[in-house]
Amino acid sequence: MTKANRKYSLFLDTTLNKVDAKGRVSIPADFRALLEQKDTPLTAFRSFSAPCIECRTGEMMEKMAQDIESSYDPFSRESNDLTDLIFADAKEFPFDSTGRIVLTEKLMKHAGITDKALFVGKGKTFQIWNPETYEAEAEKRRERALSERFSLKRGGDDDR
Repeated sequence: MTKANRKYSLFLDTTLNKVDAKGRVSIPADFRALLEQKDTPLTAFRSFSAPCIECRTGEMMEKMAQDIESSYDPFSRESNDLTDLIFADAKEFPFDSTGRIVLTEKLMKHAGITDKALFVGKGKTFQIWNPETYEAEAEKRRERALSERFSLKRGGDDDR
């Protein structure tokens, strides 16, 4: 089965890329192909739960807007806070002919990114991290998962 014919399209793997002095970094080829397949722009914003950059497709951004709208009164503090943290901070990033984007100074500062950026697949989304920060966080997550024995509930329609 070719990548174009896959039933599921997920951001997978972890890739380390160099960042140049102007903040340009190459999007991993698999991530870029998935964005092109979905014909959607890359949208990024500062994570409010980790020192990284959250990256979403336009489709995922639309779903988040719908989820907030259906979950909160539009004038509630929660709705206002979430929309500010996500949409007021978000920016679309077109990539150039070589697959690079230019990260903003605000995003790089938030994630502590200087000369290297770690792209971390998260299924339907991905994140961009400072490599050292991510490794420390990943180790904490592994330890927590082992000590708390994380498990997934099995869905009714999957074929595992």
